[in-house]
Amino acid sequence: MRSQVVEVGTGALTPADVVAVARRDARVVLTEESIAAMSASRVLVEALAEDTRPHYGVSTGFGALASTSIPADLRAQLQASLVRSHAASSGPEVEREVVRALVLLRLSTLATGRTGVRPEVAQTYAEVLNAGITPVVGEYGSLGCSGDLAPLAHCALAVMGEGTVRDAEGRLVSGGEALAASGITPVILREKEGLALINGTDGMLGQLVLAIDDLSALIPMADIAAALSIEGLRGTDTVFAADLQALRPHPGQAASAAVIRTVLADSGIVAGARATGFVRVQDAYSLRCAPQVHGAVRDTVAHAALVAGRELASAVDNPVVTLDGRVESNGNFHGAPVGYALDFLAIAVADLASISERRTDRMLDPARSHGLPAFLADDPGVDSGHMIAQYTQASIVSELKRLATPASVDSIPTSAMQEDHVSMGWSAARKLRRAIDGAQRVVAIEILTAARAIDMRAEPSSPVSAAIIAALREVVPGPGTDRYLAPEIAAAVEFVQSRRALDAACSVADLA
Repeated sequence: MRSQVVEVGTGALTPADVVAVARRDARVVLTEESIAAMSASRVLVEALAEDTRPHYGVSTGFGALASTSIPADLRAQLQASLVRSHAASSGPEVEREVVRALVLLRLSTLATGRTGVRPEVAQTYAEVLNAGITPVVGEYGSLGCSGDLAPLAHCALAVMGEGTVRDAEGRLVSGGEALAASGITPVILREKEGLALINGTDGMLGQLVLAIDDLSALIPMADIAAALSIEGLRGTDTVFAADLQALRPHPGQAASAAVIRTVLADSGIVAGARATGFVRVQDAYSLRCAPQVHGAVRDTVAHAALVAGRELASAVDNPVVTLDGRVESNGNFHGAPVGYALDFLAIAVADLASISERRTDRMLDPARSHGLPAFLADDPGVDSGHMIAQYTQASIVSELKRLATPASVDSIPTSAMQEDHVSMGWSAARKLRRAIDGAQRVVAIEILTAARAIDMRAEPSSPVSAAIIAALREVVPGPGTDRYLAPEIAAAVEFVQSRRALDAACSVADLA
């Protein structure tokens, strides 16, 4: 969607802006207001460079070396050396969308005029994004304090024309080669600029925004999956009535119950169960309590979105140029607020997957599935049906429980004990991305299984269910003898992750 343009100025970016640039390659432009703000603050920094008193990051070393005075003729080298030495990540390459979010959010902070960098530095960041150049960042290296130092340093190194990047075609090339091919002049850093480019929570924040975007689609898909499972199990829809949900007025719970009610509307299976003498007074918790669990996940995401909004409105740097013209040291780079939100989401995501797996398991057990064959097998004994699909779910759910262990409760001192308490927010972000991927897979398998159960019932499902199953059947055949199952699971996962499943449901009913 290259036609979309995101303006980066002195105000806050929106989450939609971040997603557009990170995932859809929207172009970025700096506003005239931001250029003026950066020019004004740069005058203040250059005045400090001439001061005989020490100023952190301008005329001193960094971290535990903050008491070391740097001669004027070495201060440009100081900034370049800082970037080169801090570009020390290791491990697997971080995803392109994460790095683009990282670069954009650092650009956003530069554009506030609170960091003291020259406008041309920010303009180069914008040009790198628009050229599709992606610095190569390793997964390990950030402690989330002083911000995401190593990941941001790799981005700064690329703007200097150094390090390794991927060009717009995804080829690994040197930073200098990529800039030259795009007609971008490398930046030669001056006083404070190296520090300003690496001192922020942009990596963990970018991943939080992307996670919220993913969950905005996954949660309604989990609601839909629950409704399909209720049909597959010939369950009841009476517990989802709005007046019952209103007795416990959590907004997320009400929203999830509404989705389930909408999906189950006009279900022949549910209506038939009532008409033929339905005797179960109440369904199992994994069915009956779906709005309570899914709704709690919704409300957790709402809290995380509140945190993300505050961070998007922040100017995180140290030292920072204040509105009244002071240059002050501060601790705003500490990632605790973001780290906590990321960890909270990992807990909620694990539970969302856990209840999904429990619903799937019920459909496979003839003692609890109310008339379905064992494991939904065509010929139980000869065929195993979806037996091992549930094993796959179970292995993922167990992994998600481990990933739910908070990273933000950990801390390890660095920089000769100057940085003696760190947030581990980057680690929280990395494990949340893995958790969301796992939860998408678990929900996809539930949909795959519930669709098979509904087909095997041979009774009319709801219009929404029918639309979802019809769309799924375009990529996965209906019930039959055992087939190679992994490709069908992969197709179901793509069906969920691409949001085609959600689109199919929304083509029939309003699930907002």
